[in-house]
Amino acid sequence: MILVNTDFISGKTLSTISIVKGSTIRSKHLGKDILAGLKMIVGGELTDYTDMINEARAIATKRMVDEAVEMKADAVINIRYGTSNVAQGAAEVIVYGTAVKFINPL
Repeated sequence: MILVNTDFISGKTLSTISIVKGSTIRSKHLGKDILAGLKMIVGGELTDYTDMINEARAIATKRMVDEAVEMKADAVINIRYGTSNVAQGAAEVIVYGTAVKFINPL
C-alpha cells in the first residue's frame, strides 16, 4: 500500500474510492503519569509519552490501511494526522486520507 501526504502520486492516474480513517485512544498507567509529572519539573523529553504517541500513530495508520485494503485501494493519498487529549494522560490519534485506485492508461 502506497501512503503519501500529497494529493497525487507521480506517474499515476488515480480514481478516488473514498475517505478512509483510523483512530485509537491510548493512555499510560498511573505510575508512568506520576513519573512524567516529576520529569516536567526538571524538564526534558517525556519519553513514555513519546512512545505512547508513536504507538498510537502506528495503530491508527494500520487501521486506516486495513480499511483501504477492504476497499481494494492501491494507495492512500493526502494523509493527515490529528491528536487530542481526551483525559488526563490519555490521547486520541486519528489519521485520514483518500483511498484511490490506479487507472491504467489506454
